Amino acid sequence: MKYFKKLIGDRIYLSPINSEDAEIYTEWMNDFETTDYTGRSWQTISLEAEKRFLENEDEEGQRFSILDLNNDKIIGIVGLHNINYIHRTAILGIFIGNKDYRDKGYGTEAIRLILDFAFNYLNLNNIKLNVFEFNQRAIKCYEKCGFKKIGARRKANYTNGKYYDVISMDILKEEFKESFIRNKCI
Repeated sequence: MKYFKKLIGDRIYLSPINSEDAEIYTEWMNDFETTDYTGRSWQTISLEAEKRFLENEDEEGQRFSILDLNNDKIIGIVGLHNINYIHRTAILGIFIGNKDYRDKGYGTEAIRLILDFAFNYLNLNNIKLNVFEFNQRAIKCYEKCGFKKIGARRKANYTNGKYYDVISMDILKEEFKESFIRNKCI
């Protein structure tokens, strides 16, 4: 598999999503340990459907595979969706599909890389995300990256027989102070 080091961090890099990785994405999208946290456990994703999805990705988005800088192993996905260049807004989505890389700061690093890109290259001003109330690991990660809670939609997610609140969080360009992309030239 050929990857491209678009955004390089300390331990990972972000490469444009490649449709040739459909098999690993399909595996992750059919694993409850991943999809319960993304709200997609109700879906059954076939390899063919995932290939079609990857080949027909929305060109308005910025989606990346997260790869280990030391061994080029794909560990997850991060992306900006629904980018609006008039209002300078987008929605962040992320998951670490490779279980060996969870709870080790790789998600935090991926978010910081894509925020640096969003604010300093795409000139976005507000990045929003939604997270389920039970996903305390993700909430702590988002807060560490500078996101603030802005509200909640009550009992709006149904997972494994129970309803959960969906918490909305966002971050503004003026709140993002550091630089995380290591391969910047200026």
